[in-house]
Amino acid sequence: MKFQSRRLQFRANYGKQKRRQKLLFYASALILGGLIFIFLGFAWFAKDLPAPGKLSQASNASTVFYDRDGEVLFETYKDKNRVPVELKDVSKHLKNATISIEDKNFYKHKGISQTGILRAIINIVFKRDIQGGSTITQQLIKNVLLTPQQTIPRKVKEIILAVMVEQKYSKDEIFEMYINEAPYGGSFWGIGSAAKGYFDKSPKDLSLVESAFLAGLPQRPNSYSPFYGKNDLWKQRSKDVLRRMREDKYITKQEETTALKNLEKLKFESPNLSINAPHFVFYVRDQIEKEFGPKILDQGIKVKTTLSIDAQTQTQKIVNEEIKKLKGAKVGNGATVALDSETGEILAMVGSYDFYNKDFGRFNAATGFRQPGSAIKPLTYALALEKGYTPSTVIMDLKTVFPNQGEEDYIPENYDSTFRGPIQIRFALANSINVPAVKTLAMVGIKDFLQKAEDLGLNTLAPTQANLNRFGLALTLGGGEVRLLDLTSAYSSFARGGTFLEETGILEIKDSRGKVIFKAKRPKENRVFSEETSFIISHILSDNIARSAAFGTNSYLNVAGKTVSVKTGTTNDKRDNWTIGFTKGITVGVWVGNNDNSPMDPAIASGVTGASPIWNRIMTALLKDYDDGIMGQPSRVKALTVDAYLGGLPKDGYPTRSEYFIEGTEPKDVSPFYKKLKISRTNGKLANDVEIRSGNYDEKEFIVITENDPVSTDGSNRWQEAIDAWAREQGDEKFHYPTEGSTESSDSVVVSFKSPSDKQKIDNNNVEVNVRITSIESIKSAKLYVDGSEVKSYSGDREEIKETLNVPDGVHELKVEVTNEKDKTAESKIKIGVKTEVVD
Repeated sequence: MKFQSRRLQFRANYGKQKRRQKLLFYASALILGGLIFIFLGFAWFAKDLPAPGKLSQASNASTVFYDRDGEVLFETYKDKNRVPVELKDVSKHLKNATISIEDKNFYKHKGISQTGILRAIINIVFKRDIQGGSTITQQLIKNVLLTPQQTIPRKVKEIILAVMVEQKYSKDEIFEMYINEAPYGGSFWGIGSAAKGYFDKSPKDLSLVESAFLAGLPQRPNSYSPFYGKNDLWKQRSKDVLRRMREDKYITKQEETTALKNLEKLKFESPNLSINAPHFVFYVRDQIEKEFGPKILDQGIKVKTTLSIDAQTQTQKIVNEEIKKLKGAKVGNGATVALDSETGEILAMVGSYDFYNKDFGRFNAATGFRQPGSAIKPLTYALALEKGYTPSTVIMDLKTVFPNQGEEDYIPENYDSTFRGPIQIRFALANSINVPAVKTLAMVGIKDFLQKAEDLGLNTLAPTQANLNRFGLALTLGGGEVRLLDLTSAYSSFARGGTFLEETGILEIKDSRGKVIFKAKRPKENRVFSEETSFIISHILSDNIARSAAFGTNSYLNVAGKTVSVKTGTTNDKRDNWTIGFTKGITVGVWVGNNDNSPMDPAIASGVTGASPIWNRIMTALLKDYDDGIMGQPSRVKALTVDAYLGGLPKDGYPTRSEYFIEGTEPKDVSPFYKKLKISRTNGKLANDVEIRSGNYDEKEFIVITENDPVSTDGSNRWQEAIDAWAREQGDEKFHYPTEGSTESSDSVVVSFKSPSDKQKIDNNNVEVNVRITSIESIKSAKLYVDGSEVKSYSGDREEIKETLNVPDGVHELKVEVTNEKDKTAESKIKIGVKTEVVD
């Protein structure tokens, strides 16, 4: 038994040993196979690698922006400006800053960072756009020897080359090549040209803060550059570099604090750029970065934009010339946007009159937020038309008090400090009168206005709770803030018949190999206003006669020989001055003002003296290539002759004019403000019922204008109070209508037969009697008589008597006698013939 047990144990141990040997064999084979696979893989990748010795012989592909016809607007690395430097001639701050922000273990690793490689591969696989992960050696190779595309094969090549470069060159040699090959934005290639271009210095003379700024550029040179970037991203990047330097013990906390103070005072040399339409190019650049991430801008893409270089050149020239003329009016800058009305494509964009001005040139005023003044009014009136108001609706232009939710009352003024009384919407909008616009917004509602504004792309005016709490009725006079680009785009919606189409600046993008990675498609149009509303608003804004009261017939709003819709806007404090106009073919918006928001000369009373001359010249120039005119008249819009004064159907003795109406909103009668009133002959007051029944009145026609106050919170009708006060001041007696009722004969009583009538023949013995009683005092008693005999009596107050009397054949006298509480008595008699004719 023991022998048998030992035999079984031996066999078990022998089996385990055999399995271990097999496992070890397979594991060894797998490892060997993996090593061979890796070796062959690396060998396959390495076979086409450039020699490390060619590090200084290659360069990045340029990202190029073209206009719509293929003209080059900007090429990022077209004029590579290299000033080679040796490491010994570079500030220690620059070296330390670069190592801190790019590769703090540069002098410790062998060219690659295992954690960085893993992070980079994860980013590639999951298409993340996270900077960092590459060593300085790898970045040098990427900048010089390889394409910047984000793929795993390229990353493997980069790793192999990094190891090879580390074997061939010393760390200082690698660092020196890196700072000579790194992109620092635009044509600044290498630290020598960057130091000279940004600060007019040699690299050895760079201060700590200047070094921190430059060291932060290579990761995203087109975004962090103060010449090309946006929103001062370079400041935050510089702060990050200084923090890293402190954490890596290159500088102290005190040195960091001092450098941060100096950062706020950092000044740059003026850029010498070879660029057309710079504000537009950088606007498009920002759109691309937002859609595809910032790294794509350094990958040699080719961008075909919507810009017309011809339109841009003319526009820029005009803005430059006209702003110089306005210096005496304290106007420091101007901006303009031109859009294709049909497609929403940006044809021209001027963000300032001088891009190279050190103080404000780089800021794009076309995309900055400013108050639009009266240029926002067309939205208010368009909403009113949608709600059933018409161009002939009368609104009273009077000094009017508007309650302001516990704050000081709002009392809007007109630009010329005068009030016009009754004015129709066509003329209120065309002449940019403020009070009717404020009343119209009150009638249509702020929330609905904000919704329409958002629908037109004015996202800063969205109907959020914060905006509803913030904005009051001054919103229709430009109380909110919008971008010139957005408001111009909103106006183009009227040119298209009421549909919103988001503006665009890009037609196509190709990668460095010529493959199309983006092609613009016409976005979906969203209807905001009806075609009928859009036509009427367009017609009003193109009506040179309608606006002549404020602007004359030969103003800059009139483009000779063309039909153009246009509106001006100026803020009350004279800080913003606008003109925006459109045709079927093109929409042009112009803003003038000061980038520091300082006020212009008070003589800038409207867009006519500031923005409009610019707008007129641009529109005149561009309409040589684009269609003029407004949209066609929709079938549901009808022309009608109306009363030129109060807007209803023509009224005898009053002038008339022609007006357009949306079908169903046209007037059906004369204006209801023409009223015939019954006036007491005794005292000239409104006749009371007794006087009317007794005929003691005269009927006269007056003009009685009434308005309701929709924003009153205490029951007062402040709108009507202003109207009544105005009416009393008018010289025409038609406005002096009585408002008090007559009390004459107030204790009298009047009685009469409604039926039967006097001398009526009745073919039935049952006579239906209906008596009307009029008395201001209550009725005490009433009696009915037939041929002098009382047949019925009544007590108590009443306004009528209805009775059926049985009356024999023949001629009879009916009498009613009524007494009121003042013991005033009245009677009425008639004769009737029952089955008999009444003969006098």
